[in-house]
Amino acid sequence: MSQTITEPVAEDRLYSEVSHFYARQMQTLDDGRTEEWANTFTVDGVFALHGGHDKATGRPALAASSARARAALTEQGITHRHWLGMLTVTPRPDGSVAARCYALVIATARGGMPTVHRSTVCEDVLVREKTGWLVRERQVTRDDLF
Repeated sequence: MSQTITEPVAEDRLYSEVSHFYARQMQTLDDGRTEEWANTFTVDGVFALHGGHDKATGRPALAASSARARAALTEQGITHRHWLGMLTVTPRPDGSVAARCYALVIATARGGMPTVHRSTVCEDVLVREKTGWLVRERQVTRDDLF
């Protein structure tokens, strides 16, 4: 009996696109390409941590914040890797997408063993622009601060 392969449904394509976007975005961040990472946000994009207590708005602020964090890690001899999973993607009526995932930050000291540095929930509003998906708003909630 032959099996018919059908075209993936739109939701599957959307999930795949967003998943691919996150893979590229997190690898860019982990590679220390802070300007390029900031450009994965809209011009006025917002990154809010800990319920908004730590917030960066706009690409210059996002790049500067990321560069400071990267410099501190480099000075300490620590590499961070971000691992995203349990992703859900929900189209919104305005054409944006609500994306929610669990994000683990894995820290490895030079010559050391990898450890889970942070466990978080990442909630984004994504918009499609000419260059592809961009983050308009990101809220990251750390599990240890609930």
